[in-house]
Amino acid sequence: MTNQMNSGNERVDLAYRRRKNAEEMRHQVIAFVLMILLTLIAFAAVGYEEFSHWFVIPFILLLAGVQVAFQLYYFMHMSHKGHEFPALFIYGGVLVMLVLVWAFSTIVWW
Repeated sequence: MTNQMNSGNERVDLAYRRRKNAEEMRHQVIAFVLMILLTLIAFAAVGYEEFSHWFVIPFILLLAGVQVAFQLYYFMHMSHKGHEFPALFIYGGVLVMLVLVWAFSTIVWW
């Protein structure tokens, strides 16, 4: 079974696909520009000598997390229908990783 729009009218179907493709491309260009902006902000944070490394390191990790979300949702199309199962595995892996980091950090600190 395919999820294609098929109205029986080729002009309507073509116009719909073009509109959806243009919308998708616009979202990808915006995400790409935002990712470049986040990268420049990270470089500026590292280059600015007044910031402590206690601020810069978590800040860069936060920016990296935002960029991973952009990668998943816009460039790997995780926001589309039909990608719920791979998303479940990705989020499950992230949850396991966070629990492992938390557990090992607790073991080392105590």
